[in-house]
Amino acid sequence: MGLFVSPFNNLLCMLLGISFTVWFTLLLVFIIVPAVFGVSFGIRRLYMKSLLKVFEWATLRIERGAKEKNHHLYKPNANGIIAKEPTSLEEELKEIRRSGSSRDLNGSSSTSTGPGPSSSEFAMSDIFYFCRRGVESIVDDEVTKRFTAEELESWNLLTRSNYNVQHISTRLTVLWGLGVVIRYCFLLPLRLTLAITGVTLLVVFTTIIGFLPNGRMKNFLSEKVHLMCYRICVRALTAIITYHHSENKPKNGGICVANHTSPIDVIILASDGCYAMVGQIHGGLMGVIQRSMVKACPHIWFERSEVKDRHLVAKRLSDHVEDKSKLPILIFPEGTCINNTSVMMFKKGSFEIASTIYPVAIKYDPRFGDAFWNSSKFGMVNYLLHMMSSWAIVCSVWYLPPMNRQEGEDAVQFANRVKAAIARQGGLVDLLWDGGLKRSKVKETFKEEQQKLYSRILVGTHEDRSRS
Repeated sequence: MGLFVSPFNNLLCMLLGISFTVWFTLLLVFIIVPAVFGVSFGIRRLYMKSLLKVFEWATLRIERGAKEKNHHLYKPNANGIIAKEPTSLEEELKEIRRSGSSRDLNGSSSTSTGPGPSSSEFAMSDIFYFCRRGVESIVDDEVTKRFTAEELESWNLLTRSNYNVQHISTRLTVLWGLGVVIRYCFLLPLRLTLAITGVTLLVVFTTIIGFLPNGRMKNFLSEKVHLMCYRICVRALTAIITYHHSENKPKNGGICVANHTSPIDVIILASDGCYAMVGQIHGGLMGVIQRSMVKACPHIWFERSEVKDRHLVAKRLSDHVEDKSKLPILIFPEGTCINNTSVMMFKKGSFEIASTIYPVAIKYDPRFGDAFWNSSKFGMVNYLLHMMSSWAIVCSVWYLPPMNRQEGEDAVQFANRVKAAIARQGGLVDLLWDGGLKRSKVKETFKEEQQKLYSRILVGTHEDRSRS
């Protein structure tokens, strides 16, 4: 019996050996070597164009099937419920008081000769303004909906993004099943292999470079190793990135700020240029990566107890940017991930430093995969598996012209100006809200601003009446 089993085992081992040899040869020739030299064969863009054709066919088939069966395919747009022209608090209060006064006059037989409602210190009708604004905020919450995945109008064979899910055709079901097999049985193992390869090479090579003396050779090798490993990791996500205005790329001694959608924002930017990272020291695998990286490049890592010390953080950042030989610092001033539909409030800390700011706008295409990380719903491991099992990560990166703080401009105004430029270039909504509201309540200062504004209107009305 052993005579028959042994040849079979030998054949099986030989086939497995050939398979692994072919597998790693293809990885080396078509992915790893091009990543080292920063070239591309155009396979990923051809893959993206093929996916677009499949998505278009699937969308047309779904729409035709839904029309034949008289099904509503997409959610009705409810934005028009509270759509209106932006007006000030004073104008809206005057309108409410005017309409209330007109109803009182129409319902009364006597004619009042006293002052109109617009001149009173307080009118009961003012309450309705604040009640209405409260209801509007609940119906159309500008903050909460920025922390949920962006809704798609068409099916990308990943999820059913319409609310009225119905069976349309057998061909579409088979196509979806085929997509599951391709993503989980072919793309996922390939991407995991590339990710492990990229991270392993990063840890090994940066550790080795760390033993070299400081100088041009060490900086040169560190830059090449970082670029190579990040480009391998980019290919692990099948990321198709289009960079615009490369002449505005961040330079040494500056600070690069960008909108934040996902942890992979770092890989997206670092695959086109080297940056000094800023962050808190972690344990486990992330800690190993951080300790190896800092040996080859002057990244800025903080202990947990140091993160809340603003003066210490500002000093470390200032000392870094003063040395023009060091890499530009990469910072995401929002402090949390937003779903790539808007840009929320920038923390002012990085804008208080006397340095040139290099704004960068990142915009992802959600048709191929949702890059947004909802940290309150998914852990890092689940998120990365979700990324690696999607079709691809497609995004555009715009390097904006460098910006400096103007005379008489404080850090908050400068941060808002940079944020507005990023939002305008990326086609994102510019919001004043703090992204920290995802995990905390509204600050009292926001409430006090509305109270002060209403009080100013009342006090101003009273003063005007006293003069008359």
